Amino acid sequence: MDAINRLRSTRGRILGVDFGDVRTGLALSDPSRLLASGIGTVSPGGLEKTAQKVAEIAMERQVSAAVVGLPRNMDGSEGFRAQRCGEFAARLEELLPGVPVVMMDERLTTVGASRYLNETNTRGAKRKGVLDTLSAQIILQNMLDRLRGTGGTV
Repeated sequence: MDAINRLRSTRGRILGVDFGDVRTGLALSDPSRLLASGIGTVSPGGLEKTAQKVAEIAMERQVSAAVVGLPRNMDGSEGFRAQRCGEFAARLEELLPGVPVVMMDERLTTVGASRYLNETNTRGAKRKGVLDTLSAQIILQNMLDRLRGTGGTV
């Protein structure tokens, strides 16, 4: 079953995840799956601890599905980062039985988030955390748009 159908087979909130080795950005959809909102970052360190922390948040927020960003190269190929994110997504799905975890192409989300922060003059020490949260929000919003058939790419 493809990613879209796996998500359409569920109802309720979706968690968006921009996995990173240092910080992982998180976003959450509203129950109607119309809008994505950033909910912050986690920094427990390492794939396993991060997966455990994200699973904990997913259970607390009672999500019905999760979308993890897949950092493909511009030519569509997948490198080390994509492999690492795939391992993270697989571990997250193990920790969340019955909750589908799908991957979403995240090419240019960090670039888009960075441009937005530049335009809004967001600077300083908090910028990296805001960037990761905004990236997760963009990943999730793209998926929500795709689910509604209004855009986004999978």
